[in-house]
Amino acid sequence: MLTQRIITERDTWNEALRPLPTAHILQSWEWGEFKQQTTGWQPLRLMFSHDQTLVALASVGLRRIGPLTVMYCSKGPCFAQTALDQPALQAEVLRGLVQLARQHHAIWLKIDPDIPAAAGVPGEADDQPNPTGQGLMSELKRGGWRFSDDQVQFRNTVIIDLRPSEDELLAAMSQNTRRKVRTAEKKEVTVRDATLDDLATLYRLYQITGSRDGFLIRPPEYYQSEWKLLMQAGLAHALIAEYAGQPIAHVILFHFGHTCWYFYGASSNDERERMPNYLLQWAAMRWAKAHGYARYDLWGAPDVFDESDRMWGVYEFKRGFRGQVTRYLGAWDYAPYPPLYAAYTRLWPRLLAWLRRRAKK
Repeated sequence: MLTQRIITERDTWNEALRPLPTAHILQSWEWGEFKQQTTGWQPLRLMFSHDQTLVALASVGLRRIGPLTVMYCSKGPCFAQTALDQPALQAEVLRGLVQLARQHHAIWLKIDPDIPAAAGVPGEADDQPNPTGQGLMSELKRGGWRFSDDQVQFRNTVIIDLRPSEDELLAAMSQNTRRKVRTAEKKEVTVRDATLDDLATLYRLYQITGSRDGFLIRPPEYYQSEWKLLMQAGLAHALIAEYAGQPIAHVILFHFGHTCWYFYGASSNDERERMPNYLLQWAAMRWAKAHGYARYDLWGAPDVFDESDRMWGVYEFKRGFRGQVTRYLGAWDYAPYPPLYAAYTRLWPRLLAWLRRRAKK
């Protein structure tokens, strides 16, 4: 029989999470603390076990919206290999989460397991379904979960296997990408590690990028709180590209378990012909490899793999590094009270649009 208990100690949680094959930074203790401090999501950290053997971990955020409760397990639950090999254990964990949603009278509980449904670009030669992901998706459907209209995280990404040598990683890149890495070096772009003293510079470059590329960003306090907390915890690392001593681009890496993620990137409007972003990605890959990470996740790829997708330009940049396209299960919702869930899903987008219009005034 599956048992569950609430974990209230940071080290106990992170040490249990870190070796899991589906461990994710968004399930770490620190991420839960950050979201509680900045956006009010109260973390509830659950450990599921079977015969005293760890089966899964789920850090579930709870949030009140007026009289209503919503719940979100971002990039979780995280399953142990035992559960990935036994669909019956996965089903028990899902039933435990359903019970949790009912106990809290939630409108919905959203989960987003970091488990691939398939690899490769749909319809191309490398398109391969993932049996574990396909099985879990079938179990979600049987259990009354529904694919969410609100996909908070990227459903698809590009992952680079860092186990080959540096020479092999560089040789695997497209000729154009490799040339641009070398162009940045020839044009005297240098890369250095950032420190907490650089937080204002990191935000300024991110603000410039948001303005240029047309995406909204949060106030500086949000990012500086996030980056500072994770950097101090040893779970984030930033690299800054400079030319003639001036910062012109950066990447911010999150790292946990087996994976290093490229979470944020930004660049100045100046010196872009020096290709600093290409050199930064190469420096990030080398940093992650040197620190023992097996995978470098470029964090995001198109939902639809053609030029109509808003991420197509970013994807063209990323695929030059020759990683593996990975397509995850995406977010799934369980709604204990379907009529209330239906009403919420109709009204919430309108409220968000209204809030965004107010923010622009």
